[in-house]
Amino acid sequence: MTSVPERRIAVVIPCYNEQTTIAKVVTDFRAALPHATIYVVDNNSDDQTAEIASRAGATVLKEKRQGKGEVLKGFCQRVEADYFILVDGDDTYPAEEAGRLLEPLFRDDADMVIGSRRNVYDGTAPPPWHHTGNELVCFLVNRIFGSSLTDVMSGYRAFTWRIARSLPILSVGFDVETEMTIQLLYRRYVLKELPVGYRARPPASVSKLRTFRDGFRVLLKIVVLLVAYKPLTFFGTLSLVAGLSGSALTGYGFYRYAAGAGSDLQVFGLGSALLLTGILFISLGLTISSVNWRVLELESHLVRLLVSRDHQVSGGDRLSPGRSGQPRD
Repeated sequence: MTSVPERRIAVVIPCYNEQTTIAKVVTDFRAALPHATIYVVDNNSDDQTAEIASRAGATVLKEKRQGKGEVLKGFCQRVEADYFILVDGDDTYPAEEAGRLLEPLFRDDADMVIGSRRNVYDGTAPPPWHHTGNELVCFLVNRIFGSSLTDVMSGYRAFTWRIARSLPILSVGFDVETEMTIQLLYRRYVLKELPVGYRARPPASVSKLRTFRDGFRVLLKIVVLLVAYKPLTFFGTLSLVAGLSGSALTGYGFYRYAAGAGSDLQVFGLGSALLLTGILFISLGLTISSVNWRVLELESHLVRLLVSRDHQVSGGDRLSPGRSGQPRD
């Protein structure tokens, strides 16, 4: 593996009431990445999570806004590093895989590496509803964005500083992983997946994920992001349905009139309304798509300014003083 000390690595562990597992998670990651800084972000825990994490050697930060998405947003704004690892604090993901997730980033082969849990379980599998929900989300995302991901909802990820600094995150809760994936696919960043082990929570550890509530939020997030980032796909489909329905009704009205059955104003009116609705939908899709292109152009320009500023501030090198690693453009 590429020499780790040359790079600043931050491991971020969002936590809410994880006193049962957090000490082991921190200890395991300190052993796997001895030169990384381990951050535990305590999200209003009412147990001993923060104290135990501090004793285990982690740097403990507080995030008063509730939700995993809020934790990640706050962390990326406050912490400087070259590479980031996001992992849950429930001891379900193996720390020894962290170096392997970082390797494609070190080689500049990817912008984010996702640890895929699909069919790789340490003697256990997730609940059936969780597995089915993940498969459905993957299917929808892959069909919409033309990707081939297998675990969109994985909580074990490695990504570059550029992603941390520039990626807009709007999600509050457990749908943040899905949003990150869709945002990156939309912006044509390079995502890679590597299989990682996945084990069951210890018996005393309680999951905060609610299958149906959080699953509905994830599906709703996909629909919202589809409207925002694939407007031609969304509104174009609606336009096609409305246009075909309107054409069929209008054609039926003409057929009845030609057959001498008289004119049916209701059929003509409904058909014409559907045709106009189809035109409205496609116009709306084209308008939003044009706006999106302009936003992407502005965003690309801002990212270039951000990269330029960071190089100027650090003398062309974002690494800490005394480290010999080469800067990444």
